[in-house]
Amino acid sequence: MIIVLKNGATKEQVGELISWLEDRCKVKTNLVEGVHSTIIGLIGDTLHMDTETIMANDCVESVQRVQEPYKNANRKFHPDDTVINVRGRVFGGNKLQVIAGPCSVESEEQIIQTAIACKKAGATMLRGGAFKPRTSPYSFQGLRREGIDLLLKAREETGLPIVTEIMSAAHLDMFDDVDIIQVGARNMQNFELLKELGRCDKPILLKRGLSSTLEELLMSAEYIMSEGNSKVILCERGIRTFEPMTRNTLDISAVPLLKHKSHLPVVIDPSHATGIAKLVEPMSLSAIAAGCDALEIEVHCEPKKALSDGAQQLTPETFAKVMEKISAMARFVGKPVDDAQ
Repeated sequence: MIIVLKNGATKEQVGELISWLEDRCKVKTNLVEGVHSTIIGLIGDTLHMDTETIMANDCVESVQRVQEPYKNANRKFHPDDTVINVRGRVFGGNKLQVIAGPCSVESEEQIIQTAIACKKAGATMLRGGAFKPRTSPYSFQGLRREGIDLLLKAREETGLPIVTEIMSAAHLDMFDDVDIIQVGARNMQNFELLKELGRCDKPILLKRGLSSTLEELLMSAEYIMSEGNSKVILCERGIRTFEPMTRNTLDISAVPLLKHKSHLPVVIDPSHATGIAKLVEPMSLSAIAAGCDALEIEVHCEPKKALSDGAQQLTPETFAKVMEKISAMARFVGKPVDDAQ
């Protein structure tokens, strides 16, 4: 349920209403002061609440029932876009972020060399897998803690904030110095992990599951937000369909749909979505035109020698050329690539 307050509502009136709602109606309240209106979102059992009784309050403009099961992630509860600041890089604002780097952290030379090349080309953040979920138990699964340490060295070298994936709540202490914790597609519905991440004060990049609906993605975001962490970034990385010519099928429509349904920032990962390096450029440009807040692109100095997903990773030289077109498209739609240093 959402209570829209009148423009002239005083702090005293609002405070009294919130106290009454929490004490009498036993619901959790969330006061959101937007640009155009102020609302109180109610979370809990509101089925039997009498809307006419609430409307009788002098400071109430209207009362609306929300049918969607996700509340905190719902734009109705938070009309203005959520803006998340990560070491000066802003997700959800008027700038485009470009997260780039290798699928897996393989060595100190590899990650630092790639990080320097990505920054030179215009990337605003560095990605790299320290823990890698792989279909085969015999495939390379990352350097684990050593991989995170190498990412931190690359951040020190370049100044780029780092994004890396977590696979278990038991590893959370290793991520103390990580700037954005990524939840991969296979863990999107690992609810115990999501609840633990909801109790930490770090931005969470939540990837859509391989066969998950947008509502399921938003419900996973709700798990994190219900525990108190509102710094959630949604990521569309392609879903499994009947089409075998690409690794997955990139759902570009997810961007405007998620923007309509939720206030959270939206990222597109064209590398995992297609699995084909030459498709990264057109999918990136399409994502920018659709209104995404960031791109996550895989870059490797020697993709042919990569220990994971070499076919979808760009060389630094190719990435630099792609970044030129990304920058041009971003300027055209009025959301230029972030140039903060």
